[in-house]
Amino acid sequence: MKKGLLVSCLVVLTHLLFACPALTEMSETQALQALRTGAAVLFLRHATAPGFGDPPGLVIDDCQTQRNLAEDGREQARLVGSFLRRQGIETALVYSSQWCRCLETARLLGFGAVRELPALNSFFAKPQRGPEQTRQLEMFLQEIAFGRPIILVTHQVNITAATGVYPASGEMIVYRPAPGGGGTVLGRFIP
Repeated sequence: MKKGLLVSCLVVLTHLLFACPALTEMSETQALQALRTGAAVLFLRHATAPGFGDPPGLVIDDCQTQRNLAEDGREQARLVGSFLRRQGIETALVYSSQWCRCLETARLLGFGAVRELPALNSFFAKPQRGPEQTRQLEMFLQEIAFGRPIILVTHQVNITAATGVYPASGEMIVYRPAPGGGGTVLGRFIP
């Protein structure tokens, strides 16, 4: 096993053991209502992108150096957007990792402008950055004005560090941040 992969796995396990937010027994309807009203945010793992991690030499502004969505991933992203609209979510603030597969997922949801948020960038290849990025994301969640749907398109390691959930590609996690940090997972959805 490569040393970087081993370290990444240990970081994820540490977060799962020591930083897991609570999971409530909330109905799907209640979880989606919390998202609709802005009482919770939606973490979305980017849609299906073939491969694992990223190739060496990744350049954020050059999609040719990254893993990207395949056509089934593009369709999956459109299905997520359709699912959300069927749940009564017509508008949303959408934030994304700067990785191309996340930005494309975010755009294909069909909610308009996508805002890049570096705190959502993957730290898979550099797990030592995980605690600081997770802290920055928690600060963002403490400072953002709620009251409307907010979608955060990011990577598995980021979602696991923030919520304690290991999501599938295209999986949605409804999460209610707590004042002062941490939070509660309200529901999980795969369209």
